[in-house]
Amino acid sequence: MTRTTHESRMALTRRAVLTLGAALGLGAALTLGGTSAHAADYAFTFQSSDPAGNPNFELQQTWAADVAERSGGRIQITLLPVESIVAHNETQDAIAAGILDGHITDLSYFAGKDPAFGLLGNPVGAWSDPQQMLDFIENGGGKELLNEIENPYGLQFIGATTPGLEAFVSAVPLDGVDDLRGLKLRAPEGLVQAVFAAAGAAPVNLPGSEVFTALDKKVIEAADYSVFSTNQAQGLNDIAPHPVYPGFHSLPLVEISMNKAKWDALPDDLKQVMTDSVRDFAQRQIAALAEADAKAVEAARAGGKITIHDWPAEERAKFRAIARGEWEKVAQRSPNARKAYDVLVAYLTEKGLMQQ
Repeated sequence: MTRTTHESRMALTRRAVLTLGAALGLGAALTLGGTSAHAADYAFTFQSSDPAGNPNFELQQTWAADVAERSGGRIQITLLPVESIVAHNETQDAIAAGILDGHITDLSYFAGKDPAFGLLGNPVGAWSDPQQMLDFIENGGGKELLNEIENPYGLQFIGATTPGLEAFVSAVPLDGVDDLRGLKLRAPEGLVQAVFAAAGAAPVNLPGSEVFTALDKKVIEAADYSVFSTNQAQGLNDIAPHPVYPGFHSLPLVEISMNKAKWDALPDDLKQVMTDSVRDFAQRQIAALAEADAKAVEAARAGGKITIHDWPAEERAKFRAIARGEWEKVAQRSPNARKAYDVLVAYLTEKGLMQQ
């Protein structure tokens, strides 16, 4: 460990200790499963990247409850909302330092540590369905690669879920890559913005709170924002009535990871409980999101004012090929990013989603 890393972790520890007691008090109220922590063989504290009351956080609580039930009460997980103990982008260090036992969080938050985390966390344009991403993690080398990268940081990657494939908000018809040329769109800085720029669009950086107004005043014509049901609920489709759904650009990977030493100390049957529970939780979350999107799509179509555009496979492949050029740039930034690029492209090529 470098001196800088050590000092950073020491500072993190001092800050975290000041909030740990209060946060654990909150966590006790939020923990589900009906098993008291003192009765468990293993009691873990995880922090989420979602706030209390958020639908994703509520779904994550069902995962904690499921672990308690599957393990017969031998594992008890206290799940805390975002920022309860440390900042959303400090949880890796907190886990390594033993302040937290684990987290449920967007992997791309740690791109500053290694660009590989950003590339694997949201390889813009790679996925057209959450099941593609999960298959990559489980069967395409993703899980093994993430543990190769995370183990030196003191973490064990258990599995992945996702808050969903984002729809694309647009005030103008978009039926393929050519329609992106010159399009004024909101996109966050980083890989998302770089890929859209490479496709010929004119991305601008705006906070989410300004998207509605910017669309309404025609400052922008489109936006990278959220899943269809959220866009519909917030009225974005009313002022930008040409959404692209299913989306073609952004599907964040949310990882469930924990302290590697504590993982290694678990007996094999409980490791399997944790692994199976994460895999099943991902499917529950995807199903819940799909149901919410389906209802929102039905409502949008029934209104008669919104035209939903579903890009054909060949247009998605064109966008993916453009994105690959930006992935290659990220791959040059670290050895792990190069490994991530190679494994990702190999999987997409094998599945016929990308040409050689």
